[in-house]
Amino acid sequence: MSDEFPLPEPSLQNIIDQKTLKWIFVGGKGGVGKTTTSCSLAVQLSLSGKKVLLISTDPAHNLSDAFGQKFGKDARQVEGFKNLSAMEIDPNGSLQEMIEQSENSGMQSMMQDVALSIPGVDEAMSFAEVMKQVKSTDFDTIVFDTAPTGHTLRFLSFPTVLEKALGKFSELSSRMGPMLNTVMGSLGGGSGGNTEDMFAKLNETRATISEVNAQFKNPDLTTFVCVCISEFLSLYETERMIQELTSFDIDTHCIVVNQLIFPKAGSDCSLCNARYKMQRKYFDQILELYEDFHIVQLPQLTSEVRGKDALLEFSKMLIEPYQPNN
Repeated sequence: MSDEFPLPEPSLQNIIDQKTLKWIFVGGKGGVGKTTTSCSLAVQLSLSGKKVLLISTDPAHNLSDAFGQKFGKDARQVEGFKNLSAMEIDPNGSLQEMIEQSENSGMQSMMQDVALSIPGVDEAMSFAEVMKQVKSTDFDTIVFDTAPTGHTLRFLSFPTVLEKALGKFSELSSRMGPMLNTVMGSLGGGSGGNTEDMFAKLNETRATISEVNAQFKNPDLTTFVCVCISEFLSLYETERMIQELTSFDIDTHCIVVNQLIFPKAGSDCSLCNARYKMQRKYFDQILELYEDFHIVQLPQLTSEVRGKDALLEFSKMLIEPYQPNN
């Protein structure tokens, strides 16, 4: 590339500097260092003065291990960081709860039938509950530590799934709600209010998801950071994910390449040199495929990145390009 069009900086400083960002997703193939990257990015965002909430949507939660502190379904401040909180959520329960609430309104069977006709709606409803909870807080930026690629892409499709599901539920509301209120009220069951409350909750959820869906497609508000390692399968999954993100109209312009080996000059370690040669081949392909992306190189470390001090040190490499000491 010519000097007239220089390569983007190999750093995530651009994300720190983008003051309007509300939603940041971090994802990639399993085992590439998503949690370490998302924790480190959240740390740097909090150090810049933003009030940050880090959310794990991976069923195999690792935030508690990374920070050495137990997290749950409610936001809890991360020890040692003034502007950083974290939570771990599980995608289940919200839809079943709503169906159970409809039992006395005479609509349980219909609700169940509609729910079962839409794959993924149970997880999507839990997603909606989290979004409503997050919206009621005053965090500046939300960082998602997502599950491996396939789960992440399903997660990002939840707003569309919910629009479909809630559209059907609203249709039931307009057709059946008034009749059920009249019938249940005439029977003296006092259940009409339950039906109205249930559909009011559905309409509130629908409004929240419509708003979030629009924000996810706004590059001023949302971006996705891809994490990979310099190997064929990881590169393949990164390409698939970027294509899917493009189809969802979700911005992505940063790639973190983790676990790179940099043998010292003249090293006689045959394994190190062989892996370095293999990694450079795929790294060169990444540079060629994504020449307009910010591509961050992170080294293979000799110890785990766990605890406040280790995360602080590691997080600096997301901002200041790593320089191999050969």
